[in-house]
Amino acid sequence: MISGRELTLSDYLAIARRRVWLIAIPALVVPVVAYLVSLKIPNRYTSQTLVLVEQQKVPGDFVKPVISEDLNQRLLTMQEQILSRSRLQPIIEKYGLYKADGGKVPIEDVLDQMRKAVAITPIKGDTRGTVPGFYISFTANDPRIAQQVCAEITSMFMEENLRARQQSAQGTTDFLVSQLQDAKQKLDEQDRALAAFKSRYVTQLPERDQTNLTMLTTLNSQLEAVTQGITQAGQQKTYMESLLAQQVASWKSKQVEGAAAPDDLERQRTALQNELLKLQARYTLDHPDVIKTKDALTQIDRKIAETSAVIAEGKVSLTKSTAIEPAEIVQMRATIRQLDDQVKSKTKDQERIQQEIRTYQARLQLSPLVEEQYKKLTRDYDTAQKFYDELLGKRKQSEMATELERQQQGEQFRVMDPPNMPEKPTYPNRLLITFGGLAAGLVLGVGSAAVVEFRDQAFRTEQEVVAALNLPVLVTIPLLDKKFLEKTRKGQQKLTVGL
Repeated sequence: MISGRELTLSDYLAIARRRVWLIAIPALVVPVVAYLVSLKIPNRYTSQTLVLVEQQKVPGDFVKPVISEDLNQRLLTMQEQILSRSRLQPIIEKYGLYKADGGKVPIEDVLDQMRKAVAITPIKGDTRGTVPGFYISFTANDPRIAQQVCAEITSMFMEENLRARQQSAQGTTDFLVSQLQDAKQKLDEQDRALAAFKSRYVTQLPERDQTNLTMLTTLNSQLEAVTQGITQAGQQKTYMESLLAQQVASWKSKQVEGAAAPDDLERQRTALQNELLKLQARYTLDHPDVIKTKDALTQIDRKIAETSAVIAEGKVSLTKSTAIEPAEIVQMRATIRQLDDQVKSKTKDQERIQQEIRTYQARLQLSPLVEEQYKKLTRDYDTAQKFYDELLGKRKQSEMATELERQQQGEQFRVMDPPNMPEKPTYPNRLLITFGGLAAGLVLGVGSAAVVEFRDQAFRTEQEVVAALNLPVLVTIPLLDKKFLEKTRKGQQKLTVGL
């Protein structure tokens, strides 16, 4: 074929007519060879089963599942575990799989062949990514062995799912139990710390502030009452001491003079004092009767003082018989002693109340600091209590979920379609191989024709001459058939012999 111009459809058809056998022979031979070769390939049978995923029978609102792992991930994990050497080798030995080459094939290669023969195909679920089920298939040379091994692998998946779910649920429960023990220990520590703090600062806790304030107010009232009592008792004592001094002076003056004048003066003074008290209760200090009574009382006091001075100078010596004090003086001295004891008692009460007031004031002053520490301990205790309660609830949920798995009421695998007995081999597909050989033969024939045509340098059309030489064609010689040339050659020979 002379290159240098674009080929048309007629050119291609002409090439096909010229190279028809070069194209037809590979197209016929290669499919036959491919089919014959496919007959030599051993048949492979695939047994398949459908496993559906049944959801938990108890509603999740009552018992929440503790296993939240994605099913696809769990299938991959179970597939790796089931396709391990410890699981597959007993099956290989049980059914005598892959005994080619006299059993000299390494076990690792045999395991690889069996892993390739097992296929796990999840069923596409809804848009949320849930998996409603999956297919398990196994391919072997014998259909019955393929079915039996597929059943074995399916059973292993079912058992592994139950074991894994129970183990996962039990592991979750054990973990929560250990965490709950740690939480309880910390809660007990917080409880002991809070109890010790309350025992130490029982009177300064925030809830005692109102009680402390009430007690402080009460103590202040008591202190005021006791102070008033001390003042009144002191005033009465002072008054009684003054009366005692007057009585003693009157008594001594009476002993000196031997008359009844000092005694009369004392009685007059007492009468005037009583009268003055009555008048002061009724009138003011500026009232004439009050002033008059005070003046009379002042004169009586002056007379009594003069008598006492005489006795003090020792002008008259008293005898033992005259030294006995009257009952009035003795009674007054007893009253003074009672008032003195009363003042001392009330003074002690005053000191005690003041000490209690200082104590309650110190409690109220220390209360903000105690309250801060108490809030911190209470907050830590509440946090520990809340965490403990949450773990306790989770543990109960996990225990129920674990019991649910033990009773096989949780998510389970259910065989919808048991492994089938394959009637036709899934490999090799001889029809497909034959068509593949036909396609390969056509490609080979067309390629061979193209190569031969490309190497052919003959001119067959005017277009090829013009494209190759770039010169116009003046004369064309028609193609002479071989039979025509032989007839012409024979006619020329007869003509020569006749001459």
